Amino acid sequence: MEKIKTPALSEYLIRLADDRLILGHRLSEWCGHAPILEEDIALTNIALDCIGQANFLYSTAAESEGNNRTADEIVYFREALEYRNLLLVEQPNIDFASTIVRQLLYDTYGILLYEQLQQSTFKPLAGIAQKAVKELRYHFRHSSQWLLRLGDGTVESHLRTQNAVDKLWKYTDEMFISDAVEVELAAKGIAVKSEALKERWFTIMRDLISSATLTVPVQGSFIRKGGREGKHSEHLGHLLSEMQIVARSYPDIVW
Repeated sequence: MEKIKTPALSEYLIRLADDRLILGHRLSEWCGHAPILEEDIALTNIALDCIGQANFLYSTAAESEGNNRTADEIVYFREALEYRNLLLVEQPNIDFASTIVRQLLYDTYGILLYEQLQQSTFKPLAGIAQKAVKELRYHFRHSSQWLLRLGDGTVESHLRTQNAVDKLWKYTDEMFISDAVEVELAAKGIAVKSEALKERWFTIMRDLISSATLTVPVQGSFIRKGGREGKHSEHLGHLLSEMQIVARSYPDIVW
């Protein structure tokens, strides 16, 4: 692997991985509980894609650190305060509409981000992005089609979907905050400035939401942020306690 060792690089890789892992875990909670059998399989497959992408990113982060920490140690032996995922992806599965809206809000951002990361000067990240983009395009097609079905469906599905859009929208601005880590790595061609993705993301989301006969929330509403700094909602702690319990109960086991 390329010998680029900087705290910013490992931090960036871990935050990308945290997004994918936590989102994948949330989707996995639908296994056996989705509204129809085909959707049960679809959500499980998307969850596996997310966790697979996270695994590549964590492994690359561990190698870039060069301190013998493994990907599993990064995942299972960090506290919630050490996680750097977006607040959006940790939000619970209130209902199917909430899951679809959360997924679409992230998928749209994910495609725009990983399309550009294919050009990263850090070749391992570029390679991960090239594979991830193919999967993200499928994820986007899945979530956008469901948004149209739910928004333009029954009175009940429309109301639930609009409610989900209204509740989750306040978490989206955090995706487009370019902090010192991004600025440093973007200057080297490694990372992407997230703030540059916002206009295109909003255009896509506005058109999709309108097509689904839904209403785009008013801009400037209260923004929730802090995930990149380890400031999370109470939901992440509950998620991690479930996800980490086996590894922490048997820390010396070799799998």
